[in-house]
Amino acid sequence: MAANQLAEAARLSNGMLSKIERGSATPSFTTLVSIAAALKVPVARLFASYNQQADYSLVRAGQGIAVQRRGQRAGLSYELLGHLLSGEKYIEPYLVTLTSEAADHPGFQHTGIEFMHMLEGAMVYRYADASMELRPGDTLVFDANFVHGHERLLTPTVRFLSVVFNLRT
Repeated sequence: MAANQLAEAARLSNGMLSKIERGSATPSFTTLVSIAAALKVPVARLFASYNQQADYSLVRAGQGIAVQRRGQRAGLSYELLGHLLSGEKYIEPYLVTLTSEAADHPGFQHTGIEFMHMLEGAMVYRYADASMELRPGDTLVFDANFVHGHERLLTPTVRFLSVVFNLRT
């Protein structure tokens, strides 16, 4: 949006908008609200900086890191798709693949909240005292402090996204 279009949309003169941009005029809150509305952004965006340090992780398709996790057995693989370890919280997303070699293992237990989304195949999954059949498109979210894990594969291969959210203590 050109400066003259912004000034018109915000109901300001071109001169006033120019002074605000140069820092030679201090706009009222009402003026800031008008400018933000004209730009169709929240007022806070007018004060945002792109120079802030922010923790992020980008993993390109097919470039996840194969990792060994506690309790891992034959026929079970984890591919780390990124991580975020900022401050008090962390997140670990995994692409998990189970093959027919994977022994049934409903005995995982760890801290955090886990999000699972089935991508391929089917299995019977145990969470605490519940046993459920999971198929592509199904999503399960649970407190990982309780016993959980696959009880039985219903197809030769199962793939799902597993994301663990946790707070540092």
